[in-house]
Amino acid sequence: MSDKTIRPGVKLALEYGPIIAFFIGYVLFKDRQFTVAGIDYSGFVAVTAMFIPVLAVASFLQWRLSGHLSKMQIATLVLVVVFGGLSIWFNDERFFKMKPTIIYLLFAGILGFGLMRGQSYLEAVMDQAMPLEREGWMKLTKRLALFFLGLAVANEAIWRTMSTDAWVNFKTFGLPISIFGFFMAQSGLFSRYGTSEEEKEG
Repeated sequence: MSDKTIRPGVKLALEYGPIIAFFIGYVLFKDRQFTVAGIDYSGFVAVTAMFIPVLAVASFLQWRLSGHLSKMQIATLVLVVVFGGLSIWFNDERFFKMKPTIIYLLFAGILGFGLMRGQSYLEAVMDQAMPLEREGWMKLTKRLALFFLGLAVANEAIWRTMSTDAWVNFKTFGLPISIFGFFMAQSGLFSRYGTSEEEKEG
C-alpha cells in the first residue's frame, strides 16, 4: 500500500487517543476491582486489558489511512501487546510499567549501535521530515540516544519508588512533554545544520 496523506488532526488523535483513553480509564476505575473467571483484577490491570485493543485498532486505522506505520510505532505496539499481556496473564501491573523502560532502552541501543558503526539510523527514518547535514544527524542521534536512556532511567525510578498515580501521570503527560521539549531544545541544531531539498539534490 502506497503512502497517503493523513490530516494532522486525525493523525494526532490516532497517536495520542489511546494514551488519553488509558488515562481516563485509569482515573475512572483505579479504585475498582474486577472478577473474571474467579480471579480478581485491579482497575489498573483491567484498563491495561482495554488499552491493548484500543492501541491496536488505532494503529490499524493509521496504517489504513496513511499506508504507513513507523518502525517506532510497530515496536511500541508489539511491546504493549507483550508486556500488557504479561500483566494480564500474571495479574501483575509491574510488567506493563516496565514497558516504557524496554522501549526506550531498545531505541537507545539501536541508535547507539548505529553510532558505533559511524551511521545515523535516525537519518534513515526521518530524513524526509528533517533534512540535515550529516554532522547534524550524528549529533542529533547521539543526543536522542542519551535522551532515550534518560527516559528509561526516569521510568524505572518513578514506577519503582512512586505511586501508580504518579506513574500514570508521568506516562500520560510527562513522557510526551519531555519528548516535545527535547525537540524544541534542538532548534539551534536544526538551524545550524538544516538543509533544503534543493541543496541536498544539488
